[in-house]
Amino acid sequence: MARAASLYRRFLASTRAVAAIEFAAITPVFLLLFLGSIDAARAISIYMKVRAATYVLGAITNQYSTIHDTDMQSILGATTVVLSPYPSGPVSVVLSQVSISAAGQTTATVCNSTCWSDTLNGTALATGATVTLPAGLASATAPTTCQSYPCYLLYGQVQYTYTPMFGYFVTGTIALSDSLFVTPRNVTAITRTSP
Repeated sequence: MARAASLYRRFLASTRAVAAIEFAAITPVFLLLFLGSIDAARAISIYMKVRAATYVLGAITNQYSTIHDTDMQSILGATTVVLSPYPSGPVSVVLSQVSISAAGQTTATVCNSTCWSDTLNGTALATGATVTLPAGLASATAPTTCQSYPCYLLYGQVQYTYTPMFGYFVTGTIALSDSLFVTPRNVTAITRTSP
């Protein structure tokens, strides 16, 4: 019995493997933090590119008065150029022209004749679909967006489905998206025709 007590006391006083045990206990935590920071940095980088692509979508479209099919493919394809070097497979782009029929209205509609919606890897808005306007744009005290009614706006949406390299088992895929309303610059409404 004295031998067991002596062995127990020697075990408690020993400090030879303490550093190895501490390293083994802390390493998984640091590894998770490191890999998580890589995923977070990539997600932030892609999100910033999604925002830039949304701006480019509105800025390029705003320069047209009539858009043909080939023009639309170039406009929608510009977003994939902005998103490079990230793959263009997970990106979905929707560009629509919507109508506001009265002042203070909180929604805009994809109307029958002048409105249109096109997409790249997504689903275009259907005729008659409504879009909720941002509070600042819809309020009666907002700066005058429309001079007369009906008023037309370009509505650009870009979504990127991000798949984390290391954290997929925790979060799954993450939808990074942005949208933008822009008034046509040179005309009341941009005409969408086929060549």
